[in-house]
Amino acid sequence: MKKSGRKSDLAILLDYAGNYRVLTYIGLFLSAIAMVLGMLPYLCIWLVMRGLITVAPNWSQATDIGRYGWMAFAFAFAGILFYFAALMCTHLAAFRTASNIRKQGMTHLMKTPLGFFDSNASGLLRNRLDGAASETETLLAHNLADIVGSVTMFLGMVVMMFVFDWRMGTACLLAAVISVVAMFTMMGGKNAKMMQEYQVAQDYMSKAGTEYVRGIPVVKVFQQTVYSFKAFKDAIEDYSTKAEEYTDGVCRVPQSVNLTFTAGAFIFLVPAAILIAPGALSAGNFAAFVTNFAFYAVFSAIVSTALARIMFAASGMMLASTALGRISQVMDAPVLKQTNHPKLPKDNSIEFRDVSFTYDGADVPAIDHVSFAVEPGQTVALVGPSGGGKTTAASLIPRFWDVTSGSVLVGQVDVRQTNPHELMNRIAFVFQNNRLFKASIYENVKIARPDATREEVQRALSAAQCDDILAKLPEGMDTVIGTEGTYLSGGEQQRVALARAILKDAPIVVLDEATAFADPENESLIQKAFATLTKGRTVIMIAHRLSTVTGADKIIVLDEGKVVEEGTHAQLKQQNGMYARMWADYNQAVKWRISTGEAV
Repeated sequence: MKKSGRKSDLAILLDYAGNYRVLTYIGLFLSAIAMVLGMLPYLCIWLVMRGLITVAPNWSQATDIGRYGWMAFAFAFAGILFYFAALMCTHLAAFRTASNIRKQGMTHLMKTPLGFFDSNASGLLRNRLDGAASETETLLAHNLADIVGSVTMFLGMVVMMFVFDWRMGTACLLAAVISVVAMFTMMGGKNAKMMQEYQVAQDYMSKAGTEYVRGIPVVKVFQQTVYSFKAFKDAIEDYSTKAEEYTDGVCRVPQSVNLTFTAGAFIFLVPAAILIAPGALSAGNFAAFVTNFAFYAVFSAIVSTALARIMFAASGMMLASTALGRISQVMDAPVLKQTNHPKLPKDNSIEFRDVSFTYDGADVPAIDHVSFAVEPGQTVALVGPSGGGKTTAASLIPRFWDVTSGSVLVGQVDVRQTNPHELMNRIAFVFQNNRLFKASIYENVKIARPDATREEVQRALSAAQCDDILAKLPEGMDTVIGTEGTYLSGGEQQRVALARAILKDAPIVVLDEATAFADPENESLIQKAFATLTKGRTVIMIAHRLSTVTGADKIIVLDEGKVVEEGTHAQLKQQNGMYARMWADYNQAVKWRISTGEAV
């Protein structure tokens, strides 16, 4: 069976345009008409010259000059009107296409696992989607109309140049041939790959720049300016090197040749005229020869214009092709698979059945044949050394990622067999690095349950021990975070995030190092908020501060992705295993004091 060929970049773009693609076709047709009308004034100029040469030196007998002049004006004005109408159509289609690309991209990203955003920075995604959409907008709004118009102009030039004298017409077209070869040298073959490398370097520079700006507070605290800037500096230098390699190493000579011969197309016409002149003189056709020469001399001036437009339009096509490649990286992002027959969880239990998970590109599994069960209403703590798989295990419950093998069950149903929205409604999250939106505290909390009343939001904030935060803010919970010097500390942000989770009122709660950035005072308040949040709920708690998990119904110790111990705090202490050693180390760290250096 013959495989169907891959769609062209232009066809893919027009698919995004939807019904507006009709405007694109109309715009291209009008652009072609505009270019034909734009050439006719040159023919009128030639007719004026022919009339003057024919009656020379009795100029008064040239009675049609005025009529040709008005015709040239009418054709030029009509060409402008048609071109304006063409651009109106292509712009409308281009704006809708760019809008649809952004909308479809965002819709697709909403279906991807949340874990996808851990390995794809927001700055990179924005550059791929928003920046690439802008580049395709330029192609459809301007370049495509110019391509069609320029091709139409070029074909019209070929016809008109061979109407009067094919020899002088051929001489004029030599410049066009040289220009096309030069443009292909710059944009074709292996040099197209170099342009792709240039775009990759641009993406990386955008990503590095975003990460550098976001990390400035940490840089200032630890005085690591030089080291933190190195990655951004390397990205800028790589981008600069790629740009210089392409412009200086690839484009310099071909572009110089292109500009020289297209701007000087007349130099090919003069030698041809010198060779033809003797024959025309001897045949008595010298007047016709002079008239034809005048026509080609005038018409050769638009050769450079036509070729320049083709060159810029072709570069637009190449940039759009690269942009579509970046857009496809977003559109090809993995999506959560949804079952056609979703099942409803029966209760709020959680179970891991022989679960293994390996991150893309990793050789060693982050979770390796892990099994444990959490009964409804239980509080289970995941502890262990850094990199042991605690956060990964918790991320598999709400399907931030899907397991490589085995199954994760919520309410006795595999999470892959549930409706993703139903699953997310059942789980509330509190992470160690919660971020607040640049909006009011009220809006930041209400996002957890958009239908909540103002009184419910207020109660959730109070339950999260946020009353002291609201008391010091100028507009209470209507204060916009991040404006006019209004910022919250890490512990305060954590309490607002807890208010979100309390308002959501989900039966399952996942706490990932929720007290990591809290000072002692905030930690005490956060613990009080935990009491409200976790009451009567199934809780998965990840913690390095072992004092926060001593009251858990069950503690699971993970090391190198495997369950090495399981039991209560008292049971694990008696086993004298990894947990007992971690507990001893923790207590020793708690008792640590700065020495004065004096002898005791």
